[in-house]
Amino acid sequence: MKTYDFIVAGSGLAGLSFALKAAEHGKVLVITKALSDAGSTHKAQGGIASVMDPNDSIEKHLQDTLVAGAGLCKKNRVEVLVSHGPSAIQNLIDWGVRFSMNKDADGNHTPFHLGREGGHSDFRILHAEDFTGREIQRALLEASRKNTNIEIREEYMGIDLITNKHLKDFSAAPNACAGLYALDMKARQVHKFIGAVTVICTGGVGQVYKHTTNDDVSTGDGIAMAYRAGLGVEDMEFMQFHPTSFYDPGHPTFLISEALRGHGGILRNNEGEPFMQGVHDMADLAPRDIVARAIDAEMKKAGKPCVFLDMTSFSTEDLNERFPNIYEHCKNRGVDMAKDLIPVVPAAHFLCGGVQVDSNSATALPGLYACGESACTGVHGANRLASNSLLEAVVFSDRALRHALEVAPAVPEPADYKNWDASRVKPATEFSVYSSARENIRSTLWNYVGIVRSDLRLKRAKELIDLINTQTLADYGSFTMDPRLTELRNIALNAELIIKSAQARHESRGLHFNVDYPESSEELMHTVLQK
Repeated sequence: MKTYDFIVAGSGLAGLSFALKAAEHGKVLVITKALSDAGSTHKAQGGIASVMDPNDSIEKHLQDTLVAGAGLCKKNRVEVLVSHGPSAIQNLIDWGVRFSMNKDADGNHTPFHLGREGGHSDFRILHAEDFTGREIQRALLEASRKNTNIEIREEYMGIDLITNKHLKDFSAAPNACAGLYALDMKARQVHKFIGAVTVICTGGVGQVYKHTTNDDVSTGDGIAMAYRAGLGVEDMEFMQFHPTSFYDPGHPTFLISEALRGHGGILRNNEGEPFMQGVHDMADLAPRDIVARAIDAEMKKAGKPCVFLDMTSFSTEDLNERFPNIYEHCKNRGVDMAKDLIPVVPAAHFLCGGVQVDSNSATALPGLYACGESACTGVHGANRLASNSLLEAVVFSDRALRHALEVAPAVPEPADYKNWDASRVKPATEFSVYSSARENIRSTLWNYVGIVRSDLRLKRAKELIDLINTQTLADYGSFTMDPRLTELRNIALNAELIIKSAQARHESRGLHFNVDYPESSEELMHTVLQK
């Protein structure tokens, strides 16, 4: 049986940047549910934060991140993040990423065009117009496909991690990760993949919520696998709601980048009045948790489903040059950004919590790492600073590889581990039950565990999710593997983890606001759940 030096679950920035560097040291397998146009990396519009301007500083980037994190950032890890920014940018350029550049009067390229977003005290957002993530994904995929040491298996999804409990002869030796079981989504067959190092880079849990900027693939598979393997998950209550997604009921959610407010956009209520000036001293560029709650309050006060973003003080030429992707999308939806107000509503966007890891992105299970949105590296605290997530993916996947090379685990023997047993199950038929359960979860989390929470809402949410979990696990033990059932199992578990974490935090901090505990506690704590 073929084995690997490195197994990577996920093909976003964290997964592919790890794979490209790991390929210099051995054979790499990347499994992914979908390539190129799926996942959060591809959807990222605004850019990646790094200190590139001599008038900016690492210290300012550090302080901006700590302030946004509302006291829960792990400072030593934030220092790692921001100090490695320039080298991470160079990595991306070396892999072929083309960032937008300034031009002088002669049309020659001069240093990077830097944007500014909420919570940042300076201009430090590198971007590729307004489709930065798409450009990054293009470059890394091209580089990965050319690399003969990287094998990519598309339409595969991780099912469970392979640990000592899967040994044919149980061993009392220290537990370790030997790879994972993965479902071939087309053939509906589960394969055993054995490797020395396994890396979870499967992204966040956006599909737990009814309104989300995330793709359909963001079902928290890696987080669920890690939790089932006995690992801790940390700070799952901190779901960042992006303040501005395009409001158009019945159509897929589309992100309206924070870069528009960084460019000078103004949020207005249904009376056309700007409302952020009296909320925060940074007004429309306040941290995302503050802006999202302010929008939520305006909508509830007016009884309206959205507010508006005003870009009409800018010319068509300016908007089309800086934001061609967003401009075209709005135009296709009947909104001319240069003349019309853009209807916007908050949507679930980024999970600040995830699998508990150390400063090297290593989990408590030897041989297993977690990077990107799947991991709780500690750099985001209670609220992510805009555009730090792409930077985190590059910096901490690099640290994961460096640590893996230092400890150098041996490739396990495949024959020692059990193959997947599908002999006791029968084909499933009632797929409508799964889609209904999935929508029930998403509505429950949106209504009860959203931007504003309460003890009663959390209690009701847990009662509803517990029932779905019970039914889902019963089906999972009875029927053959199917991507819909497998994703439902993961969505239901992640919903439970978010609710339990929210119930454990008896305060309001950052992205977690509970009307029964409106103040922040003097005691700083991280919420850790472990099976």
